[in-house]
Amino acid sequence: MRKLLIFLLTAMILILSACSKEPDTPKKLDNQEKTDKFVLVKGGTFKNKNSSYYGKKVTISNFYIGKYEVTQREWIDVMGSNPSEFKDKNWQIDMASNPSEFKGNVLPVEMVSWYDCVEYCNKRSIKEGFKPYYNIDNKRDPNNKNDDDNLKWTVTINKGANGYRLLTEAEWEYAASGGQLSKNYKYSGSDEVDEVAWYWANSGDSFLTGFWNSKIIKSNNNKTKHIGTKKSNELGLYDMSGNVREWCWDWYEDVDSDSSTRVLRGGGWLGDLFCCESSFRGNWIANSRGNDTGLRVCRGE
Repeated sequence: MRKLLIFLLTAMILILSACSKEPDTPKKLDNQEKTDKFVLVKGGTFKNKNSSYYGKKVTISNFYIGKYEVTQREWIDVMGSNPSEFKDKNWQIDMASNPSEFKGNVLPVEMVSWYDCVEYCNKRSIKEGFKPYYNIDNKRDPNNKNDDDNLKWTVTINKGANGYRLLTEAEWEYAASGGQLSKNYKYSGSDEVDEVAWYWANSGDSFLTGFWNSKIIKSNNNKTKHIGTKKSNELGLYDMSGNVREWCWDWYEDVDSDSSTRVLRGGGWLGDLFCCESSFRGNWIANSRGNDTGLRVCRGE
């Protein structure tokens, strides 16, 4: 009887201990993830003299950024479907266990809206054990004045969260222009656009010359290309000039702007030469989807 009582007391102590256990420490990137998927960008002020932020005393904090644009495989693993127009036959390749095979054998996801992207960030965060970075409310955002946006969700930042997120426009340009390792390139990693970018002239069956022409581009079978097949920039980031345009967090603001669109960066396979410059600013309605538009994710240090 005494042994049974001791056994029951011990069991109760163990149960109470388990129930009162502190939550797990927020997950950090392991060495494999850092090597294969992400790059740590050291913060500071802008060094690239071609940057629109150069000399403006804008300071960037440290953050992790995806080496590559989000792939169709990564999107399917989180969202359960593939919205892309240019479907990838090699999306089953495992990036983590086969990094060398992964590089250059998968296509970026496209046909995703800004709203799709913030949902993806939250769902991927939950899937991988991080705290979601965004608060997503389907109620109308009074700051969104675009009549063509039929969603106008209110999306705010969950302070202190360690989950995945879209880059701010300043973070994107800082990383694209080489960060503290910048060599003052015009494009992300080179002054020669064809070394680092897939854009309208080189993303089809033949190299196109002359002026941008939509009919010629279509007949030339232009489309997205496998990630990581062009030269990386100073930080080891691929396709920040060209392939797909990348949604950023920010509202697009300039002299004529009324905060009705979101920022897009990075040119794209359909874009003209100047769109591939690291300093080029694009924008689009947040609910829009295009076959030249995808995303890249980041996280805090």
